[in-house]
Amino acid sequence: MKRVPSAVILLASLSMSAYAGPGDDKAHAADRVEIQHLVEHFKRAIVAKQGDALQAMFLPGASWFQGTAPTSLAAIRAKQPEAKAVAPGSYAQFARFVSSAPRPIEETFDNVRIDTDGIVGTVSFDYRFLVDGKATNHGMETWQVVRTAEGWKISAMLYSVTLDDING
Repeated sequence: MKRVPSAVILLASLSMSAYAGPGDDKAHAADRVEIQHLVEHFKRAIVAKQGDALQAMFLPGASWFQGTAPTSLAAIRAKQPEAKAVAPGSYAQFARFVSSAPRPIEETFDNVRIDTDGIVGTVSFDYRFLVDGKATNHGMETWQVVRTAEGWKISAMLYSVTLDDING
């Protein structure tokens, strides 16, 4: 049986980790900045109630799903018995909601993480949705994004929902 010297294994593992490490971060820093601009544009469009601008940030046919926390789902089912734990939606429905919201709305993002190879990417963050400055729900949100001729677009959105005031 032939043994590979430990120095060879160490050298190979170091060179592999260098390939996947900080060098790639620098190569796609500009792409991450562009995706961050998409995130900021999304937040501003909600505050400004610009539904058309929101719709333009998505690829046609983009997927949209929400998962609801068990305690929140129980509260929702008290009023809507058919409510599901995981439910599809659409960016068009959200854009209509934003455009017609009678009160000020905002979505805040914390712990934003962006990963990309310059062609596709992911965005994830902790969000809080506010109406009249009061938190109504929060959770985790993820986007899949893709670079198009018109810039970065959202191809899929998935988020969790935990109601902040189950009794209200």
